[in-house]
Amino acid sequence: MLVYGGSDTDEKAISELHELAKSAGAQPVAALISKRDQADPRFFIGRGKVEELAHLVSADEAELVIFNNSLSPSQERNLENELKVRVLDRTGLILDIFAQRAQSYEGKLQVELAQLRHLSTRLVRGWTHLERQKGGIGLRGPGETQLETDKRLIGKRISQLGKRLDKVDRQRGQGRRARRRSEVPVVGLVGYTNAGKSTLINALTGAGVYAADQLFATLDPTLKRFPLGPDRYVILADTVGFVRDLPHELVAAFRSTLQETVEADLLLHVIDASDTQMQETIAEVDRVIQEIGADAVPQVRVMNKIDQMADMAPHLDRDESGRIAQVWVSAQTGAGLDLVADALKERLGGRMLVRDLHLGPADGHIRATLYRVTRVIRESHDEQGGWLMRVEGTCESLRFLESRPEILVI
Repeated sequence: MLVYGGSDTDEKAISELHELAKSAGAQPVAALISKRDQADPRFFIGRGKVEELAHLVSADEAELVIFNNSLSPSQERNLENELKVRVLDRTGLILDIFAQRAQSYEGKLQVELAQLRHLSTRLVRGWTHLERQKGGIGLRGPGETQLETDKRLIGKRISQLGKRLDKVDRQRGQGRRARRRSEVPVVGLVGYTNAGKSTLINALTGAGVYAADQLFATLDPTLKRFPLGPDRYVILADTVGFVRDLPHELVAAFRSTLQETVEADLLLHVIDASDTQMQETIAEVDRVIQEIGADAVPQVRVMNKIDQMADMAPHLDRDESGRIAQVWVSAQTGAGLDLVADALKERLGGRMLVRDLHLGPADGHIRATLYRVTRVIRESHDEQGGWLMRVEGTCESLRFLESRPEILVI
């Protein structure tokens, strides 16, 4: 049973909740729309709608009621008492999907942390039968109520998970610093869930990431190398898909995963070009990008799924400055994927330089500097004990070559 409440219940919201419910394994049997300017403090929807909802639950023998809104703990309890079935809000539904999808150690930690943070707000009078009792011998209750015990245990577990995720975050940070030292650009894939990010990274790199026509098909981050030419490559970083009203618990829990997006050199914003409400999803993704602090990262839009559009061929769109701004492709059929590579080469071309160098036997300190500020593609010795090196780096990292006459650029 699906319930759409609030003042804004557009077609996109209705369709999305239906897909979320199906992704969680539920089978929607009926839907109820309730438009209100202000939420009822007791039930969120009005008393009349509660009675109508109770009738639908009974008639359809529904076992679960899902609200397309965030409910307070008291509203959930009041609705469950009236409807006699379990009530789940949008945040709880998304958390359940994430719990099913997470596969990696980090992903499971992130989801558990988000679930516990959400659960900690719902431990209100759930154990009143174990509260401290008044009376004489044999009538006194425990020194600590079960509610207090649960809160303490949940708080302790949240602290443990936070420390473990901090350790994972530090490990990820070491990887990011290593990539920065080697001057390998990182391209973050972002987009609304089910826009085709996993299909795109599979088509570009053969990564084998699970892809399906469902919301949040993949959660765990994927980092894959994508060649742009001889001795040139970038790292493609696929992250969790966004959705409208993404719970803040998830944004906080997935901070280390989303950090790959914040520190990327370029974002590929994958968009379902066949979506009739494409502009709304673009705005929602841009909002989340701004929320996580990645709005300053340059962005190229990948207009995906053109195979579902009549008479649409792969092509490029440029902005007023002449830079590639949009690429129209089909990750499913492979049409236009060469244009994605062209866009990456152009937008990252200013960052990547390849130089063949000759260093003398006494230039070991320069060789050490090159290893520190560039990526050494290959190295060999000459007959005099010097070095023949091919290095890749940015204009900035290779600028010191101009002031070193002892370095011979071949």
